[in-house]
Amino acid sequence: MAEAEGWEAVTTRRLADRVEYSQPVLYSHFKGKDAIVAAVAQDGFGELAGLLREARTARSAPEEALRAVAGAYLDFARERPALYDAMFVRHVDVTLGTGERPEPLQEAFGEFVSALEPLAGERDVETLAEVTWGSLHGLATLVHGHRLRPGNADARLDVLLAPIIEAGG
Repeated sequence: MAEAEGWEAVTTRRLADRVEYSQPVLYSHFKGKDAIVAAVAQDGFGELAGLLREARTARSAPEEALRAVAGAYLDFARERPALYDAMFVRHVDVTLGTGERPEPLQEAFGEFVSALEPLAGERDVETLAEVTWGSLHGLATLVHGHRLRPGNADARLDVLLAPIIEAGG
């Protein structure tokens, strides 16, 4: 429903109708729409982790693995905009920077760490992963909002990843 109509169109009443449950049954599983969005986000992190792992392990050279992970992340954001929005844009109670991070989110972040580890050198690999992930999120958000030139995705990835690869090589 969110992919077709946006999160604004998702209400607990419409969702209950769609899944053929009554609203009270839906509320017995979720406190409200925010809890539903948080559950969707956690599932999305699991899906994203699998896609990033697949991209990373399909390449043997560290530089190629990093580029594949970055590309898979941007493809995911482009192909699943409502899910990406639930995961990264909407205010939900899912955090990475604390010890209480959900396992699917930890796995997705771990794929960035794994892709960057061979290239990190003396740099803190988790900080490098946070900055890389943040930069990719910025690109994904700007592309989604039609704020960047179309057809320039490969050049943007080259600019973003070249310093990481050169410093690690």
